[in-house]
Amino acid sequence: MPIAEGDLLWEPSEAVRRTAHVARFMAGQGFGSYDELWRWSVTDTAAFWDAVWSAFGVLGERDGGPVRVPDPSAVPGVRWFPGATLNYARNVLRPDHDPDACAVIFRTEDRRDERRLTYGELARQVADVRAGLAELGVTRGDRVAAYLPNIPEALIGFLATASLGAIWSSCPPDFGAPSVIDRFAQIEPKVLLAVDGYSYNGTEHDRRDVVGAIENSLPTLRATVLIPYLDPAATPAGDGLLFADLARPGAALAFDEVPFDHPLWILYTSGTTGPPKPIVHGHGGIVVEHLKALSFHQDIGRGDVFFWFTTTGWMMWNYLIGGLLLGATVVLYDGAPNGDALWRLVAETGVTYFGVGAPYILASMKAGLEPGTTHDLSRLRGIGSTGSPLPPEGFGWLYEHVGRDLLVGSFSGGTDVATGFVGPCPLLPLRAGVIQCRSLGARVEAYDDAGEPVTDRVGELVLTEPMPSMPVSFWNDPDGHRYRDSYFARYPGVWRHGDWIKIRPDGGCVIQGRSDSTLNRGGVRMGTADFYRVVEAFDEVVDSLVVDTGRLGAQGRLLLFVQLTDGTALTGELSGRLRSALRSALSPRHVPDEISAVPGVPRTLSGKKLEVPVRRILLGTPVAQAADPDAVANPEVLSCFIPAERA
Repeated sequence: MPIAEGDLLWEPSEAVRRTAHVARFMAGQGFGSYDELWRWSVTDTAAFWDAVWSAFGVLGERDGGPVRVPDPSAVPGVRWFPGATLNYARNVLRPDHDPDACAVIFRTEDRRDERRLTYGELARQVADVRAGLAELGVTRGDRVAAYLPNIPEALIGFLATASLGAIWSSCPPDFGAPSVIDRFAQIEPKVLLAVDGYSYNGTEHDRRDVVGAIENSLPTLRATVLIPYLDPAATPAGDGLLFADLARPGAALAFDEVPFDHPLWILYTSGTTGPPKPIVHGHGGIVVEHLKALSFHQDIGRGDVFFWFTTTGWMMWNYLIGGLLLGATVVLYDGAPNGDALWRLVAETGVTYFGVGAPYILASMKAGLEPGTTHDLSRLRGIGSTGSPLPPEGFGWLYEHVGRDLLVGSFSGGTDVATGFVGPCPLLPLRAGVIQCRSLGARVEAYDDAGEPVTDRVGELVLTEPMPSMPVSFWNDPDGHRYRDSYFARYPGVWRHGDWIKIRPDGGCVIQGRSDSTLNRGGVRMGTADFYRVVEAFDEVVDSLVVDTGRLGAQGRLLLFVQLTDGTALTGELSGRLRSALRSALSPRHVPDEISAVPGVPRTLSGKKLEVPVRRILLGTPVAQAADPDAVANPEVLSCFIPAERA
């Protein structure tokens, strides 16, 4: 039976309604429903975030001052916890975490490297590396850059850096030298941590030449620290040192207490066009946001095993390691997500909450996998999905083929805030294709063209109140001009995120795609999510991309590109069925002017379809200017979109 948006798929049991972390918090604040709690969290924001600090026992010092104060020098117009000091790493390695409890499970795709670290072992290794970084001259405010895969050394290096009040920034080793240099040259790091190479999908990649090129382009480096990952016998070039020699065994663990908004890490926009924006987040904003989001929305706590498939170049790595703030075990995986590899990993490591990009879920569905039958997923009670909208069929497949008693936590947010604006809630019913709620502390609205909030209609996703995890700044943007232009130019004082959203009367949310990739046919504006749902329901279609080439004042052509299953040809009959389905399910305006087969659909490393860069290519922009190949998961397919007359 076909599944429709809004079909009820799951409801919380009475036990969940009583014992979920958010239920306990809600009862402690005297509220009877999630809607009441959310409204309080976005109208009395100071009281809400003060309660979050207290509920989790954040380790830090408060001077009794206000939670938030107006501050015109801060781009959101607010400064949070202005008198407070704390340290992210101290809150991860807090003394009330059981030192014998498992903190980290690590595995590679070929299982050549499997490790586990307890909280006590993690703390000792962080202390050793912290001392080594200090001997290299790393102090508060210095930058430590990492060219590392998702391995324990990345986590240890980050926590050691944070403990010193220094600033972390990372890129995965599948990035080429130009992309890494574009990022790291902006922040002028003092130390670089790097691997000699990595293995992915059964192929080994030596990266020593790339590391050398990065070193030569960063004149501020005092040292490069090599982790022999591909070849255990690899040695550093020049004056570099090995990671093992950086550590100072037996060093005391210590933490530099820093102001609430002191920089913690620098993340980057996807960088598909133009120089990547270096986004700075603060210690305090990330601590309180990740405690709130992971506990109240993902319902993660001590005893949980938390896994999100990610690289060190996606903000979901930063979100994943936030599970350590709650005393959970985090699973680090370095490898390809081929076939049922991730489902097998979930079963073998006893994962209780599994997060992944929506494309993997849809690929599992298309491949006819039966993870709930072929693997022991009895410990799994939550699945997170992000990166792109998950259609109703994806929700339905998870409940039918993975597990009936699951909280499917589709959520949407971004690198900009290192969290989700809208997401799951274990207290609410779950409906197909619908994100359950607006997140606590996130005053999300849908704005129409006039800048007025609308309900049950598609509008621009905006935030009308600030959140503590909004960027502290952009690096090298001293007056905040670039920051303001990025989020506040269209609606002064209101954050415009760049997504289409529909907020249902019951508070559920549906993301309709990026607002800068809108289809506009005959004056009617359309998002792309519904379009993809129809096209990708065809068994013959693996993936698809739709682009409107229209410009201001001139209607263009609506072009549909489809990646077909092996052995399938784009016949007139298949094209006719696609057009008929779009006309019937959506409208005549959705019928494409042209349908073409392509070998693949370009996506960012986090799984987002590159609609805007492809549109630029179609309109004449050279591929190298339209998209940064190292920020694209499959850059080889970009050239397939060059019009025939320019090919």
